[in-house]
Amino acid sequence: MTTTAPPRQTDRQEPRRIRQLTRSRTDRMIAGVCGGFAAYSGADVNLIRLAMIALTLCAGTGLVLYVCAWLILPEELY
Repeated sequence: MTTTAPPRQTDRQEPRRIRQLTRSRTDRMIAGVCGGFAAYSGADVNLIRLAMIALTLCAGTGLVLYVCAWLILPEELY
């Protein structure tokens, strides 16, 4: 009976890529905030935009959140 040993794990493992919330350079209408949130969360950018519009029309907080994110979030590097 032959058995195979499990593959050895090496000391070197691929480094984890840290996701960072940034403003999008390619998927933008004004400043890329909604595109950045969509890329970070994996959601559709149009759903994020609709949510921001709904927040703006219902409570007025969407515009405040958008401007704050525009000022705080860095633009993506590449």
